Amino acid sequence: MEKLLTVCLRPQIQLNRSISHSSVLHSKKNFRKFVLPHRGSEAFRKRQEENPHPDIWPFRFGVKKDYVVVGPNKKRVQIPELQAEIIVPDLTGFKLKPYVSYATIEVIQSEFTPKDLFNAVYRRKIVNDFQDKKLDETGNPLEPSPAEQLTADQAKKFARMTGSDLFEERWRDKKKEQQQ
Repeated sequence: MEKLLTVCLRPQIQLNRSISHSSVLHSKKNFRKFVLPHRGSEAFRKRQEENPHPDIWPFRFGVKKDYVVVGPNKKRVQIPELQAEIIVPDLTGFKLKPYVSYATIEVIQSEFTPKDLFNAVYRRKIVNDFQDKKLDETGNPLEPSPAEQLTADQAKKFARMTGSDLFEERWRDKKKEQQQ
């Protein structure tokens, strides 16, 4: 009975071994993309020059060759299509200066507030509707623009879309097309 009590009173330590894994670890590995230039002994490099192994990349970096080695005596045959050409544009009559100064005048601009945004988007339409008396008793437009017809969720969706800064111009273009 005493042995049983001593065994039960001892603290028990539980050891767990965990392994971190993900689907990336199980993916296919491409070891060809690790280019290691100038590796191997001189004997290996000479062997590669004489009879290259198809799975080992050649150690050619820098200027590309404009010839092909042919035959057992390794004769070099020049290929004109592989020779580099320098193309220089004709700049006669070119009026732009070759140097452009990037120094600009310092522009001091106040912070763009929500009021400024509202004025940029809706002010012109509201003023025109007020002057033309196209507002009802509560101040809502009788002929709402596409921007005014949007619900809050639609407006939020359009504001977060890529190229949302172009929507203002699109609405103006559509309005011009409708007037014509």
